[in-house]
Amino acid sequence: MMTIASLSFLNSANADFIAELYTRYLQNPSEVDASWQSFFSSLDDDARGMMSALRGASWAPQPLDRVITNGHDAAPAPTAANKTNGQTAPVAQSSGLSPAAAQDSLRAFLLIRSYRVRGHLLAQLDPLGLMPVPQHADLDPKSYGFSDSDLDRPIFIGGLLGFESATLRQIMAVLQRTYCGPIGIEYMHIQDPAQREWLQAQIETATAPMLGKDLKRQALARLTAADSFERFLQVKFPGTKRFGLEGGEAMIPAMEAIVARGAELGLRELVVGMAHRGRLNVLTNVLSKPFTALFAEFQGTSAYPDSVQGSGDVKYHLGTSTDREFSGATVHLTMNPNPSHLEFVNPVVAGRVRAKQQQRTAGQEVNDAARDQVMGFLIHGDAAFAGQGVVAETLMLSELKGYTTGGTMHFVINNQVGFTTSPQYSRSGVYCSDVAKMIQAPIFHVNGDNVDAVLQVARLAMEFRQKFHRDVVIDMVCYRRHGHNESDEPAFTQPIMYSKIKAHPTTRELYARQLVAEGTLTQAEVDKIQSDFVGKLEQDFQAATSYKPNKADWLEGRWQGIEPASGEERNGSTSVDLPMLREIGHALARVPDGFNINPKIAKQLEAKKAMMDSGDGIDWAMAEALAFGSLVVEGTNVRLSGQDCGRGTFSHRHSVLYDQGSEQRYVPLNGIRQKQATYEVIDSPLSECAVMGFDYGYSLAEPNALVIWEGQFGDFANGAQVIIDQFISSSESKWLRMSGLTLLLPHGYEGQGPEHSSARLERYLQLCAEDNMQVANCTTPANFFHILRRQVKRTVRKPLVIMTPKSLLRHKLCVSKLAEMGPGTSFQRVIGEQDMKLVEDRKIRRVVLCSGKVYYDLLAAREDKKITDVAIVRLEQFYPFPAKALAKELARYPKAELVWCQEEPQNMGAWHFLDRRLEAVLTELDNKAKRPVYIGRPESASPAAGSLKKHTKEQAELVDKALG
Repeated sequence: MMTIASLSFLNSANADFIAELYTRYLQNPSEVDASWQSFFSSLDDDARGMMSALRGASWAPQPLDRVITNGHDAAPAPTAANKTNGQTAPVAQSSGLSPAAAQDSLRAFLLIRSYRVRGHLLAQLDPLGLMPVPQHADLDPKSYGFSDSDLDRPIFIGGLLGFESATLRQIMAVLQRTYCGPIGIEYMHIQDPAQREWLQAQIETATAPMLGKDLKRQALARLTAADSFERFLQVKFPGTKRFGLEGGEAMIPAMEAIVARGAELGLRELVVGMAHRGRLNVLTNVLSKPFTALFAEFQGTSAYPDSVQGSGDVKYHLGTSTDREFSGATVHLTMNPNPSHLEFVNPVVAGRVRAKQQQRTAGQEVNDAARDQVMGFLIHGDAAFAGQGVVAETLMLSELKGYTTGGTMHFVINNQVGFTTSPQYSRSGVYCSDVAKMIQAPIFHVNGDNVDAVLQVARLAMEFRQKFHRDVVIDMVCYRRHGHNESDEPAFTQPIMYSKIKAHPTTRELYARQLVAEGTLTQAEVDKIQSDFVGKLEQDFQAATSYKPNKADWLEGRWQGIEPASGEERNGSTSVDLPMLREIGHALARVPDGFNINPKIAKQLEAKKAMMDSGDGIDWAMAEALAFGSLVVEGTNVRLSGQDCGRGTFSHRHSVLYDQGSEQRYVPLNGIRQKQATYEVIDSPLSECAVMGFDYGYSLAEPNALVIWEGQFGDFANGAQVIIDQFISSSESKWLRMSGLTLLLPHGYEGQGPEHSSARLERYLQLCAEDNMQVANCTTPANFFHILRRQVKRTVRKPLVIMTPKSLLRHKLCVSKLAEMGPGTSFQRVIGEQDMKLVEDRKIRRVVLCSGKVYYDLLAAREDKKITDVAIVRLEQFYPFPAKALAKELARYPKAELVWCQEEPQNMGAWHFLDRRLEAVLTELDNKAKRPVYIGRPESASPAAGSLKKHTKEQAELVDKALG
């Protein structure tokens, strides 16, 4: 059966004729040609319905294309065998076509459409000629009933390809030039007709767009710089890893063309993310990093001034930023640092772009609400683009309201090999870029040795992005002249490819010959471009021996006023006046007139108002809301993102209210005052890695906002472990990049099984060193309030990991007074014993040190057993370790033994992190205890028991044992 997709050849030029033919077929099938009878009879119900809808209508292309938006395969046309049965079919007066001519037109329409869908399969993309170019029946005119004798007969095609009528020979010439030359384009999977029509209008022209001589000269200069730079490094530093761009040098002029065209179309800032290959070339030849600085790094000189601390990183992981002028406009270019985990920079770049766009949108003169001014530019390897799941996760974010950036430019350096793995073993699809079809991005495949084609694609891709604000992919098929790195031997695994490469001229050589042959440049001019650039490199190389960086740029721009961390006590001013807190609390309990609120939520709002009126019983959710509300009232934006954040996984937050009739949304935190900052809460897609990476990137660009990622359950954060390991915990040490990102990770043993108990506290503590981040497990809503505000109320920016509760969200004892957030209060790293009914401190026999939910279990058991000689001390912050505050508290109990009690198994949780640190604190005290004692669950491979009964038994035993 033929479907609606089979009718997508219809347009204003042929619809009248075919619709009238279909009307006559319905009246009497024998009145139309047998081939049309066969065609109409094979239509399925939907296709018949559409044909009926077309009869007698006014055929404008726009409405018709709104009906036919499917990019699937066209149905086969009637073949020559059933072309005629001797009958003469009536023809619509308006068409002027005989049945034979009409069928020629129909077959030509189907042929044209097949080239639009899959002409790229025959494109000449591989510079080495190793990529097989298949024969495809759908691209053969014979499959549509044409023969060689039909080549020069005029066929009516109604304006397609720029012709009202054209011979089959002319049609095939345009189709092959357009779709099967050095550029192959995939765009028929795009469902938006406006995008498809725009792309067709750009590419289906009778003559290819000409590139001006000035642009070609500039391209050769950039190509020469890219080529000469790699050769120079190979001579000066032979065998040193640099992950050179040789074979893909055309990316440099392409990148210049993208930014230059973008500048003409309003682009003012580009955030770049890329892995290793070609990174040094991009840093120097595009982002203008001084060659002297890079040569000094090769020679062993530090990348940073002596005053800057940190372990640093290899040179092909580093970033930089600069301002350059394109087309009379200044464009700020930023290269994001990146670890060897190739594609994980993708969401980080997207987050930075989003923050920068919102910063511009807040200004009156540079408003970027259209997202034209800041763009992400991601450079991928072919194997990584196809193989890394974070690529698909980042693409998935591209059209979501809370994460869109108005389109990212993706540029694939397609070396046709991944380290040692050939494409047939590294992906299942035809192209490495197939994953981008999930978001209907146009994909431009281009031969990397055809520089003019690369430039055309680069400019067209930039124009598409600026017009439609969608992601776009350029897949530049090239090669890798050396192995995975310069000391690798690629012929071990790709001998045929590398025998070809060895004899293959460079892209610069090919382009220089072309420009000389066409008269754009003389050979003398070509040689001078090269000699001048090599001379500059030699001069900068000599200067590198005495080069010293004079400053680091990490605390400039938006980061002015932020300082490196120092000292243990750095709480900042986190208290809030009580009248303001009450104003915020009452606003949170208020809904607009006529808003149809859920009755259960209404009761919660009444409870919130009662909390504010009494000043007592402030629960966890209310304390959080007061922290957010006080920040936005003070002018600090708050961004909270993660799965189910609006309601809260445990139905505790309800920061977005829904009208029960209309589902209209209301966010009370955005309705406190007329002039306030913004609270943005986003229910993220079911992704940890890309969303956490995005929010981390956002925090890199915006230090003056509270940026939070929340795990649905803390256990699930390990889906983003690469972001945690490579960026959050170490980027300040490696790359001098601070972040104030906060991670909220629900944690606590309630018998919900191994995947819903532990947020893997031990993993974060294992990453802690050099004052790199903060890890906390608060036990009071007030302390949670203060630690959230502390993130932006001091001059330090550090990532914060908080083990947040589940059962404590509604625990009757886990409440605070409003006064504990008011004047004179701040975050407490350690909370000492507060029960006045205990014996005096010198008679305390045991101190139980704990953190988080287990405190309330211990407290309840101590009360039940009427124990008065055991003190419970709470460690609210693990890292930076509060040695002074803890020593002061433990000094109260000179005769007591010290117990560390945790819910987690002994090989998990905080025990191994705390053991020696607690010993060091006790050593400095005149106390009986010199070593802590561990009490908790025994070692286990799994975080928790799967049985509630077993959990309850374990919990009771560890609590009893802790209290002695």
